[in-house]
Amino acid sequence: MKHLPPAVALVLVVLGGVAAAAQGVVNAELGERAGNPVLGAVANNLGGSLLILLGLVASPSMRAGLAALRRARLPWWTYLGGLGGAAIVVVGTYVVPVLGVAVFTIAQVAGGSLGGLAVDRAGLAPVGRLRLTLPRLAGALLGVAAVALAQLGRPLGDLAVGLVLLAVGGGVAVAVQSALNGRVSAAGTASASVAVNFATSTPVVLLVAVAAGVLAGPAPDWPHAWHLYLGGLLGVGIVAALVVGVRAVGVLRAGLALVAGQLAGALLLDLLVPGGAGLRLPVLAGAVLTGLAVLVAGVRPRRPATRVSAEPEREPDGRLVG
Repeated sequence: MKHLPPAVALVLVVLGGVAAAAQGVVNAELGERAGNPVLGAVANNLGGSLLILLGLVASPSMRAGLAALRRARLPWWTYLGGLGGAAIVVVGTYVVPVLGVAVFTIAQVAGGSLGGLAVDRAGLAPVGRLRLTLPRLAGALLGVAAVALAQLGRPLGDLAVGLVLLAVGGGVAVAVQSALNGRVSAAGTASASVAVNFATSTPVVLLVAVAAGVLAGPAPDWPHAWHLYLGGLLGVGIVAALVVGVRAVGVLRAGLALVAGQLAGALLLDLLVPGGAGLRLPVLAGAVLTGLAVLVAGVRPRRPATRVSAEPEREPDGRLVG
């Protein structure tokens, strides 16, 4: 699969972020109506997995991509990207009620930015090694500050240090997930990478649900509103957008673009959904600043850094250094 131009890839990731905002709303409401927040995650992953199975039947490119992965013989750990997605779902389910949405979101984005810088520098994503430059560091910090601004006015929970660190770790896990999924897509296709992601994450979510006793006892009271079951479809789109974005611009900028889309999506939901909060200036400012963070992180330094390994390094926009 050829790389898309960085601008096009970033637009797709922003749209994926809008989808992520909607996914969070429908999954949360589904879990609330069904009686347990974990059930929203279960329905999300089962719905996504069903779509993947349909894709395997209908899409020759997905089957060809999976066949290419078998021939590529990638290290086994490259297929574990879906564990990052499962981790943040599980962490969020149990941490949000204690920390509150605001603290959890800020901690997650902080972890995602830190993880994005680290995996880009290590060359874990298919775009290659991206240097740790002042613009990239400034973009990461600006992104965290923008999200903190967007959370103004939200109630805070108990600031338990251990749970905050757990949320940060969840953000790092998502950054690693994006890098590994991108690496898998480079060896196969984007659709094959999405399939591998759900094949890894869905069993973990189901095991957590079983361990928590959510699936034991009386059957859940599943709501009849069809739109509450769109989480899986949205999830497939989000993972696919990140795969494309990571291949074009690296993990950090793709992650920041996703956050910008999430804030924009939250703003749209507040404005369009009946009974929504309306225009929230902190969210609007946070979305604008996160978009600025994406641009700042992509600024090219004037002087190329000295290479430290035989593997080619790249500028923040994905082009080779030198």
